[in-house]
Amino acid sequence: MSSGAPELPAASLRLAERVPGISGRITFFPEGTKTAEDAANAIGCPVAAIVKSLVFVVHGPDGDEPVVALVPGDLMLDTGKLAGAAGASGARRATLDEVRDATGYAAGGTPPFGHDRKLRVFADPELKRNDPVWAAGGTPNTVFPISIAELDEWAGPIWADVT
Repeated sequence: MSSGAPELPAASLRLAERVPGISGRITFFPEGTKTAEDAANAIGCPVAAIVKSLVFVVHGPDGDEPVVALVPGDLMLDTGKLAGAAGASGARRATLDEVRDATGYAAGGTPPFGHDRKLRVFADPELKRNDPVWAAGGTPNTVFPISIAELDEWAGPIWADVT
């Protein structure tokens, strides 16, 4: 484990520039934090304290829309519940290209905010079981701690049962 801006990947530096409040918090884990279990093991926290930032495409009356769902690491997203929360008829996982196009980040390293474009964000209330939580820092090897209050402020999520 190491931290400090000079060692961070370009995507993490871009996130730190977009969201100055996390500058200095992003930590690089060479062994990787791609899955919630990997991240929890590397950090030494419960899997439930990991924020999975999942990009899905919801099918609404005005067409398809990419959205981000913030889910605790120990729970699975329910696409029906996400679609309902989004006022959509259905939802599907975004392709790798769709994730990068919508957020500017690769799947497995997508942060909960700081995306290339404005996206609706949905957060499951079960995230509040842990405070702080840990979120991806722009790559599958970087994470940062964030309080629930900061997550709420910076991501501006719609809190809804999506698990």
